[in-house]
Amino acid sequence: MTTIDLTHPIADGMPVYPGDPPVTFRGHAIYQIDGYRVTGLSFGSHTGTHIDAPSHTEEHGNTLDDFPISTFSFEAMRVDCRHLGARDRIRLAEVPTATAVADVDMLVFHTGWNTHWGTDAYLDHPYLDVALAEWCADHNLHVGIDAFSPDPTPSPNEAAGEPTDSPAHHALLGHDCLIVENLCNLGRVPDRFHLDAFPLPLADADGAPVRAVALFD
Repeated sequence: MTTIDLTHPIADGMPVYPGDPPVTFRGHAIYQIDGYRVTGLSFGSHTGTHIDAPSHTEEHGNTLDDFPISTFSFEAMRVDCRHLGARDRIRLAEVPTATAVADVDMLVFHTGWNTHWGTDAYLDHPYLDVALAEWCADHNLHVGIDAFSPDPTPSPNEAAGEPTDSPAHHALLGHDCLIVENLCNLGRVPDRFHLDAFPLPLADADGAPVRAVALFD
């Protein structure tokens, strides 16, 4: 069994979605004074590689602790979207037929945008067309992506006509289809793989960082 880590490390000053809390590390205890080391951490619930709960965008949506732990272990299909450009829509035509996805419960959209991690270009990732998000919800498919969001991220380069009200989030989370964001290393996995994305056990969580790990033969 091959194991590939699909997780961005959480680090002081790392990229965050525009407007989210910054990530800060501070020395709480240090060897030279205390004889041991403890680090104080501050970050938002949607930091780094993380999973969105329905309560992230839905007023009465479920939180992560409403789902059994087995929910976060997915049979995934990778959808290669690397031919798309900045702020392009990912359309339903990119996805195999419903028959091809019958034995998976997550589509992972591989945009290749993780190569821009830490740069302004990371804001301008491709995003899901609302019709595709609705199709995923209709087929009870969770979604993963190697970008900030399945919706457009605010940027100086945003174009007229782009959705601004998170329709992909609403379509998916409104049907209890979870979203894993900021994946990486998708070029190292096959088109079918098992994905474990177990969230930190935060109480009443609208989202949480995960350690996303791909497993395949």
